[in-house]
Amino acid sequence: MNRPPASKSGSTGQMIESAIERALDPLASALKRATQPAAKPAAASPGKPGLMVSPLAVPFPTIPPIGGVEIATARAGFYKHERDDLVVFHFPEGASCAGVFTRHKVGSAPVDWCKRQLDADKGGEGVKALVVNAGCANAFTGKAGADAARRTASEVAKRFDCRQRDVMLASTGVIGVVLDETKITARLPDIEAGLKADAWAQAGLGIMTTDTFPKGSYAECEIEGVKVKIAGVAKGSGMIAPDMATMLAFIVTDAAIAPPVLKALLNLHVRTTFNSVTVDGDTSTNDTALLFATGASGAPRIGRVGDRRLKDFSAALDRVMLDLAHQLVKDGEGATKFVRVTVDGAASPASARKLAKSIADSPLVKTAIAGEDANWGRIVMAVGKTEEAVDRDRLAIWFGPHTAAINGAPAPDYDEAKMSAYMKNAEIDITVNVASGRAAATVWTCDLTKRYIEINGDYRS
Repeated sequence: MNRPPASKSGSTGQMIESAIERALDPLASALKRATQPAAKPAAASPGKPGLMVSPLAVPFPTIPPIGGVEIATARAGFYKHERDDLVVFHFPEGASCAGVFTRHKVGSAPVDWCKRQLDADKGGEGVKALVVNAGCANAFTGKAGADAARRTASEVAKRFDCRQRDVMLASTGVIGVVLDETKITARLPDIEAGLKADAWAQAGLGIMTTDTFPKGSYAECEIEGVKVKIAGVAKGSGMIAPDMATMLAFIVTDAAIAPPVLKALLNLHVRTTFNSVTVDGDTSTNDTALLFATGASGAPRIGRVGDRRLKDFSAALDRVMLDLAHQLVKDGEGATKFVRVTVDGAASPASARKLAKSIADSPLVKTAIAGEDANWGRIVMAVGKTEEAVDRDRLAIWFGPHTAAINGAPAPDYDEAKMSAYMKNAEIDITVNVASGRAAATVWTCDLTKRYIEINGDYRS
């Protein structure tokens, strides 16, 4: 679909001025450049060497201690360079846990381990530890990987005087490499000695792979008048198109909530948070989101799904999960734009979601955004290829407040200059009405730049 021709830029006076400047002695131009302040270099990422911090980076928040949980980090040596790559959370007696995991057909050994323990009778009751390593996914590793996961849980259980089933595991990194659990167990004495209540920032750093900044979030709420805290960290930059519930998220609250209720809350909010973001359309073998409740706040224990006392807590949990999900997109490998795609007028919520993801996952749409080109024809392509119900003759598309198409055709008042100016923003809103019903869905994504190829071309080096 052809767009209106771009308007000519610049006045006659500006053109003459430009011609004179080009005719001047080249030395003048050189002197002008020399006197200009040098561009500030991009900050280096605290993660993998050679990566620059995302221009969309979010500062790590101030997270106070969450009653009952202690955290420690260490360098286990899964990476060649100097950095912490092992994180351990320690929980008090009576803590509970629930999780949602990837539906990838080649799930990792730690995913299998956690699912098995949480699905067991009284699973998630009395959890005592979470062990996370970066640098080795321990996925597609067969029995050897499963044995390594079990041995890790066994050694941690001995250290914290609990059952193996009370130890949760998570890994991220290269697929197809068996975890060397001795690197973890060798650092357990240091981990135990280093446990402290205010190590959330260190935890965010320790779980990074190609992330360029640590991701954290914090919220407070009340349960029957008692203040309750919720804090979380997450990692993810590439291979991000969660289908679960490489993405990991660990959230802890000092509320007292039974595992079945935690699971219901996760399932309720994961669809519109972690499962509504995409960087590159690739789902990880290791996607894991775990929610822990220590009970240290003194708030009454909630043991029934649907308990009205959870209303404030549920809203606060949603805020934390959505904040972390957005940060994953803002740290998308090579990303320079944060993009919200909303589809409304769909035949069903599922249809709206499928349409929005088709737009958000399209390499053609994402590269156009990287080039700051409001190429709405590519959005038409992404909508039509889904085979979802779409009324072509009433289809409408907006970029922010600007109308690109209306009633199945280019907008009569389409303004290329305004569109181009809007596309220079760091945050872009794309809205599409497919005129087939009343359902809506929103998916968040980022642009696709040359940097994505550079990062993934040497991922294992």
